[in-house]
Amino acid sequence: MVEEPSGNGQGGPPSIAADEPQQMIVNAQYVKDLSFENPRAPQSLIQQTSAPEVDINVDVKARNLSPEVFEVVLTINATARAQGEPIFLVELAYGTVVTLKNTPPEMISTLILVETPRLVFPFARSVIANATRDGGFPPLMINPIDFAELLRRQQADAQAAGVAGSVAV
Repeated sequence: MVEEPSGNGQGGPPSIAADEPQQMIVNAQYVKDLSFENPRAPQSLIQQTSAPEVDINVDVKARNLSPEVFEVVLTINATARAQGEPIFLVELAYGTVVTLKNTPPEMISTLILVETPRLVFPFARSVIANATRDGGFPPLMINPIDFAELLRRQQADAQAAGVAGSVAV
């Protein structure tokens, strides 16, 4: 009786069936960089007469770690000002390592630059809220972000600047 290879390393790599489901696996998520500045303390904490104006900038970058594994970094910068003076500045780079399995190439950009930051945004938002609260201010609760629109804008800006292709993954 002849035994068939059992997939434990014998007989080469396992074949991928066409009907295997696509998978996006979040392997890790972490604070890559966090900075909080309170440049006018303690005056900024005791002289607040009105709510500050807050500017928020968001960016998403990705890079390949291996053919199916990517690092995605969601960067959020927030600056609060009152009467033109900075009250606080918070910067967060929130990293995620994801694995994409059985994914068509045309879907990779969307999964990496839209779906991954959408999944981890609540965690990054919590880090920002805790940092501002721990800095002596009310927690900064950032509204949900439309990452698909952010990607469309980045691609339109790249095309307008004459850069060939789309956002690189």
